[in-house]
Amino acid sequence: MKLLIRITCCVLLVSQLSAKKTIIKLATLVPEGTDWHGMLVEMGQRWKEATNGQIILRIYPGGVVGDERDMIRKMRIGQMHAAAISSEGLSEINPAVSGFVMPLIFDNYDDVDWLRSKMGAQLEDGIRKNGFELLLWADIGWAKWFTTKPIVYLDDLKGMRIFTWAGDYRTQNLWESAGFQSVPLSSIDVLSGLQTGLIDAIAATPLYALSQQWFGTANYMLDINWGLLTAGVIIDNRVWNRISPENRVKMKAIAQDIGLQHQANTRHQDDEAIKIMEEYGLTVHKSTPEEKENWKNYIESWYPELRGKYVTEEVFDAVIKYMSEKDSVGVANSLPE
Repeated sequence: MKLLIRITCCVLLVSQLSAKKTIIKLATLVPEGTDWHGMLVEMGQRWKEATNGQIILRIYPGGVVGDERDMIRKMRIGQMHAAAISSEGLSEINPAVSGFVMPLIFDNYDDVDWLRSKMGAQLEDGIRKNGFELLLWADIGWAKWFTTKPIVYLDDLKGMRIFTWAGDYRTQNLWESAGFQSVPLSSIDVLSGLQTGLIDAIAATPLYALSQQWFGTANYMLDINWGLLTAGVIIDNRVWNRISPENRVKMKAIAQDIGLQHQANTRHQDDEAIKIMEEYGLTVHKSTPEEKENWKNYIESWYPELRGKYVTEEVFDAVIKYMSEKDSVGVANSLPE
């Protein structure tokens, strides 16, 4: 009888442990009500359903936890478990991600997909080695210049105070070494910085500039794809590895499926955001091919500063190599048979 009671107790204990919930606290700068926030909510709902309620996702949106560097710090000390962060935050974990945000390296999303197919696995391995699992990639949009005065050429920014992320000393030093004025700020201080004249220029996606109302002060936009703002959802490996292998497979499959859906739906929402902002007073300058070429030539003159300082020599060389291959493929495909 005693043996039967012991066996019953063990069975109950095992069943209770297997049903124990894992609460994942996820931080992000994404405001509530945006598509990005909706994507995270959907991910949490699908995780809960797929794991029979064992995984609960709690989202802390709108920068309530702090800037992306704050999120990473809080994950490292266990206060947060996951984050949806941009390439700025991801490059803090794996500096090689900076290769994806080199200015004017991409012309379009075909270029982005090409480079990610070549380097994505390497970037994910680097993130994993530094303590985090990347669950999905999602492109936020093209960073374009929003300024308080109109600009046409890169030199026009020399009389302005340019926003850079607080703590991103590589970008700050790059601007300053080229003779520009850099003002490091937390992203949650951008609006007040624009309103008070602390900064005059910021490279941001139109959708984010609209959602944060930055265009109300920085009401000139240069329609040139300065750089890609990409993002990812990461989770602390200490939490990830405590989840059963079966649930990890389900969660990652769900995350990647949602990421692909989000990418397909939102990659071209910038155009809609620009139209809305134009209705409310945004002035847009569409660059001519000659003006774009001027920007590209200017950036190429920065390559000695970018290589080995902004990104490692290995990553820089890989990016240039793969994009040159992409250009060669494009030229070959365009030749008559």
